[in-house]
Amino acid sequence: MSVMELGIRVLVAFLTLLIVTRIVGRKEISQITFFNFVSAIALGSIGANVAVNANLSLQNGILSIIGWGLITIIIGLVDIKSKKARVMLEGEPVIVIKDGQIMEQKLRQLRLDSDELKAMLRKKNVFSLQDVDYGIIEIDGNLSVMKKEYNQSVTKNDLNIKSTTPQMYPISTTLISDGQVLNENLSKVNLSEQWLKSQLQSSGITSISDIFIAELQKDGSLYIDKRNDTVH
Repeated sequence: MSVMELGIRVLVAFLTLLIVTRIVGRKEISQITFFNFVSAIALGSIGANVAVNANLSLQNGILSIIGWGLITIIIGLVDIKSKKARVMLEGEPVIVIKDGQIMEQKLRQLRLDSDELKAMLRKKNVFSLQDVDYGIIEIDGNLSVMKKEYNQSVTKNDLNIKSTTPQMYPISTTLISDGQVLNENLSKVNLSEQWLKSQLQSSGITSISDIFIAELQKDGSLYIDKRNDTVH
């Protein structure tokens, strides 16, 4: 393949990809679903082959890009018209926190752990699980959060009223995760495992393995989520 032929193939492949992708539609990177992701990878791969693969004729390469683009458009129209097709192609939102309780079974289905969930909450400016009413993983992988009602209305800070609740710790700290005591975190807040067990016993919990997550709040209270998905 000559340099001139390579240049022509690269230019044609680029222009064809640009036109097809503009026709197919646009979404922000953060909004790309599984279907959009697979389609984009396939188009990029075909475009690369058109540009550098001498065994693939330019004509067939362009037809391949256009053909894949048409398939993408058709499937997109089916996705709009059919709820079942949309769920099959893109999945559906998954509730991972419901009425303030973590749905650990849903987390396992999504292959997420409690640390990843807390990291996603922090990106939403939520630093305590206790403040969350509902948490939903959207089809693009982002987390939508609905805070509890007392966090949605006017706050004391808005009214320039100083909080009367003592702040014993600078940030909420996880002490138990998936039935395991995090001794390193206990040491950071200068608390013992014995103290933790006594707090659990006062809440009617006799076994640490029954707890999915326990989080020390800034005021010194303990938020506890048990290993079940039952919401009353």
